[in-house]
Amino acid sequence: MLSHVIGSIEDPLLDITIGTALDLAAQRWPDRTALIDRGQDVRLSWQALRRRSEDLAAGFLQLGLKKGERIGVWSLNRVEWTLTQFAAAKAGLILVTINPAYRTTELEFALIEAGCTALVLAPAFKSSNYLGMIRSLMPEMAHAGVNGIHSTRLPALRWVIQMGPNPVAGAIAFADIEAKGARVDRSALATRLQTLTPQDPVNIQFTSGTTGSPKGVTLSHHNLLNNGYFVGKGINLGPADKLCIPVPLYHCFGLSMGNLACLAHGAAMVYPGEGFDPRATLEAVAQERCTALYGVPTMFIAELEHPEFSRFDLSSLRTGIMAGSPCPIEVMRRVARQMHMSEVTICYGMTETSPVSFQSGTQDSLERRVSTVGRVHPHVEVKVIDTQGNTVPRGVAGELCTRGYSVMMGYWGRPEQTAIVKDVHGWMHSGDLATLDEEGFCNIVGRLKDMVIRGGENLYPREIEEFLHSHPDVRDVQVFGVPDLRYGEELCAWIILQPEAELTEEGVKAYCVGEIAHQKIPRYVKFVDSFPMTVTGKVQKFVMREQMTAELGLQTVATA
Repeated sequence: MLSHVIGSIEDPLLDITIGTALDLAAQRWPDRTALIDRGQDVRLSWQALRRRSEDLAAGFLQLGLKKGERIGVWSLNRVEWTLTQFAAAKAGLILVTINPAYRTTELEFALIEAGCTALVLAPAFKSSNYLGMIRSLMPEMAHAGVNGIHSTRLPALRWVIQMGPNPVAGAIAFADIEAKGARVDRSALATRLQTLTPQDPVNIQFTSGTTGSPKGVTLSHHNLLNNGYFVGKGINLGPADKLCIPVPLYHCFGLSMGNLACLAHGAAMVYPGEGFDPRATLEAVAQERCTALYGVPTMFIAELEHPEFSRFDLSSLRTGIMAGSPCPIEVMRRVARQMHMSEVTICYGMTETSPVSFQSGTQDSLERRVSTVGRVHPHVEVKVIDTQGNTVPRGVAGELCTRGYSVMMGYWGRPEQTAIVKDVHGWMHSGDLATLDEEGFCNIVGRLKDMVIRGGENLYPREIEEFLHSHPDVRDVQVFGVPDLRYGEELCAWIILQPEAELTEEGVKAYCVGEIAHQKIPRYVKFVDSFPMTVTGKVQKFVMREQMTAELGLQTVATA
């Protein structure tokens, strides 16, 4: 049997825009809670969320924003972020979600790459002074007139819209845009709505850019809304549920799997705060009686290891999703047992596929849920191929490719880059190594670029990480390759220990002997307090590799 699966088509795809979905939610569940922002102490019903989103959309039109123009949003999780998401969809604008960790150079690149006409931003968060950075790029803000800003470095950007009070010179208060929209006639907005289709682009998300410049993944209403719908259906989300969303909204995990899953099923969105904080997340779940919780593995680890963990009543939880990076089996088991998330699921995907392609079922055995990423999503087709492009037999590792409604429209303004990963037959090449078993369950065994070739043998770091996670003193671990003169590459493990643990490098290697093949035992072991990560919680192995190569003096060896 070949590694080629097609998802169920029993439940039809939604053929509506995100704006229409918001209208339907307000009709179906007008007085039910739609959004709880604990950081700002804001609570909105579906009816109120729709009204405020329409006010803001009308305000955007009053600024003269045209269909298809790009509007950036630069902020962590706030109610204004979500209002902007839904207002942009109703106004026919393309929302450009900008990484809150960006600094000036990265911000400039994103705004120019997408050609943003407007930018909605928070004033600051911790060490990120968003207003300071945009003003350094656009000193002309200080002299902006009624027709907006005219900038030399950012010629397309005319409007800066500031969340919160006391807008700086050249910026417009977010509240003023919303208030103005509430006062105007809605005929212009009604006309705009009639021109929109589900196939229109609605979002540009920049990839992490670990190799080369970030690329803007362009996604449609059809891409995102359907993926949110099926993700929510996968955890049986409904109007009685409250979903705690500590993951960042700028990423698909928050935007699509979070906000849009709630929109499609009437569940409440709960934001514990702007940025991730384990205590705030535990408190939000306990006080709001959340039934579902999202997070990347490192978030769940931080919650489980929090010194006050036992103080919080998490008994309301039943489900949730762990995704974003490989999910350690032991962590998954602890989440199911200690956090009452008996129906927790794993999701797998990538930004370019809206993002989810595989999801485990709430009724799958725990063993299946902890050892795979589940089965293919509805209306999605997947195959696993070898280096010649041939579909491999079940159980054989190869590159995972996805086709269907969820595949991106393309990289914004970069058709040549799009053609590298999205072939003429519509297959999105993931760069991930995977296997499919006889029942269609998928296991991600690593990245093509992370696979370590030691002495001609392919080694998969994920397999070794899972084994090392079984050591009681290991809290978290990452395995990667470093240059080696004799074998080409050797294995290195970075380990975060449990509190008070005294494991040594020799102890790690002794634990491996007789349990895994000798070539899979890491040659180098380093104990660390944390891993370098993106803001979405993805571990940056390339940073570790570069650091260890320099630290061990392997650069000379690698190029000798």
